[in-house]
Amino acid sequence: MRPRKAFTGLLLAAGSLVGSVMYRRRSSRRLERVDFYGDDGSMATIADDTPDADRLLELARDLLAVPC
Repeated sequence: MRPRKAFTGLLLAAGSLVGSVMYRRRSSRRLERVDFYGDDGSMATIADDTPDADRLLELARDLLAVPC
């Protein structure tokens, strides 16, 4: 009976791990933001709920759509 409990616990842990990874990937896809990196190593982030974000995000989408 002991190996069965260990196997059940292992399956539960693996399922929790897979679920947390899927949740993280799904929630991070919905967020749009613009990150600015400075020469001194600093970073500034503009999220999609700020007033100037619409214009910057539109420019970023256009840049990403350009084929290399």
